[in-house]
Amino acid sequence: MMIKVLKYCLIILVFNIFSIKQTMSYEEPKYRTIKSTDIYEIREYGDRLAVEIEYSNEDSGFRYLFNYISGENKSSEKVKMTVPVTQSVKIDMTSPVTQSKRDGKMKMQFFLPSKFTLENAPQPTNNRVNLIIIKGGMYAVISYSGRLTNQNYSKHYKKLINHLNEDKIDFIEPAIRATFNGPFTLPIFRRNEIMMKINYNEIN
Repeated sequence: MMIKVLKYCLIILVFNIFSIKQTMSYEEPKYRTIKSTDIYEIREYGDRLAVEIEYSNEDSGFRYLFNYISGENKSSEKVKMTVPVTQSVKIDMTSPVTQSKRDGKMKMQFFLPSKFTLENAPQPTNNRVNLIIIKGGMYAVISYSGRLTNQNYSKHYKKLINHLNEDKIDFIEPAIRATFNGPFTLPIFRRNEIMMKINYNEIN
């Protein structure tokens, strides 16, 4: 019995190591690390091309974006998966800039490989899916492992906000939830991040 358990654990371990290597092989948007603390990093990102969908809490946007990279586009072209997949709350731009109207709308984005531009990227056939340019800027980023639960997210979100306040760094809501691993990756091996756009310059 013990041997069977050990074999099972070994299979799970090998599977997750393979999963991590696969994730590491996916293209990730380039950034420059400006500053590192024990809690978070400050990164500078350039402009990034992404495919985006807005969705409510009742329906997931993932399958629409996955269908797009699987060939559901005007050129029927398969697009290589990249990391991370990002999610954030949609901001109602008619509200004051200090407020985020949480009306149940969310945004999910897949970044496209760097070989694509807005001009040559496959055009979506689903009118809910859009190609967008995400403008570059400075982001404070906290990384953490563990399960993809709201409780785990909230814990690290509060930690990031508290340390940004302590360091007197102005941040811009909403926070972005970034996921790097598939659902079958063991929690201990997962890389999750929370990204917060900030007002920052290198002489701070």
